[in-house]
Amino acid sequence: MPRTNRLNPPKVHQTPGYHHLTVVEAGRIAYLSGQCPLGLDGDVVEGGLWPQVDQVLANAMTVLEAVDASPGDVVRSAIYVVSDESDLLSRVWFYLLDSLMGAAFTSSSTLLGVNQLGYSGQLVEVDLTVALPG
Repeated sequence: MPRTNRLNPPKVHQTPGYHHLTVVEAGRIAYLSGQCPLGLDGDVVEGGLWPQVDQVLANAMTVLEAVDASPGDVVRSAIYVVSDESDLLSRVWFYLLDSLMGAAFTSSSTLLGVNQLGYSGQLVEVDLTVALPG
């Protein structure tokens, strides 16, 4: 039996890559803190949104690897982007899906445009929940 099942019920609208429902059948769950675009020095990565997205993805992958998990083990994601432009939010979404972490965003997911995040200059943050491998 698979550890997780992802479903899109037929009487709900189609999605651009995520699933409406992710069921964890068994096992342990890990909750990652919001992954911020911080380098090892603790500073926000410079250069704008896209370098920050790449840093968030790199940080998330490192944290997943620390518990022997992979992007496919993610069962819930929330993506926060400092923007009120739906077109930019959409571009971030498809960038995430096309990344090496893309499988993480095929589960239940929420994408939010926000006014501000915790660090000065921070433009993106990703929050993940993971079904840990047995």
